[in-house]
Amino acid sequence: MLFICPVIAQVKQPSVIDKKPPELMGQIREFYHLIAQANVSFTYPKGFVEIIAPNDDDFSFDYALELPGKDFEMWFQIKSEKENWVSYIRSQNSRNAQLANPDSVYTAIGAATATAFTGDQNYFVRTIPPDILASYNADAGKSYLLTLLDLPQTKHYKYALLIALQKYHTGTIMVLYFTNEKNPEFFKNINSTDNNVKFKP
Repeated sequence: MLFICPVIAQVKQPSVIDKKPPELMGQIREFYHLIAQANVSFTYPKGFVEIIAPNDDDFSFDYALELPGKDFEMWFQIKSEKENWVSYIRSQNSRNAQLANPDSVYTAIGAATATAFTGDQNYFVRTIPPDILASYNADAGKSYLLTLLDLPQTKHYKYALLIALQKYHTGTIMVLYFTNEKNPEFFKNINSTDNNVKFKP
């Protein structure tokens, strides 16, 4: 149940005539810039509306959506690893530089994010199996089922599912799904967004 089952994504493009706050418009522009850098494709899920993603010292996310009336939100964080990979390769020729392999950074980011939202190790982590990774064109990934701290930044949601995906030499995708109930409706809502963000082949 922790993994997203393949479904056919339904597409809804946001209307260009929508009146959006300048901060939200800035996040949207930056999000599309980041997905281009990380070789990621994004399909706007049907029925969702854009909201301002938290981007501060506590939580740094690039884009967020909510499903109105359903107590369900999605937050995205996209990172290109291309420049880090070049730096890592160069560092292999230097005895003084010791950079972490960018292809394993998703594990550190996932664990740090899970801890930030739970305050400790109050989460369940699993490695995402190869068939699910293939649907995202990813090489590696983990899922984290979180019991959240009671925080105003998360609108006091109780639970979250964090998906961390890595495409080697390319980038990292993080998606955080929020809910107040770990019930079939929660996983149905996740499935309705299946593969809306993934690496390009």
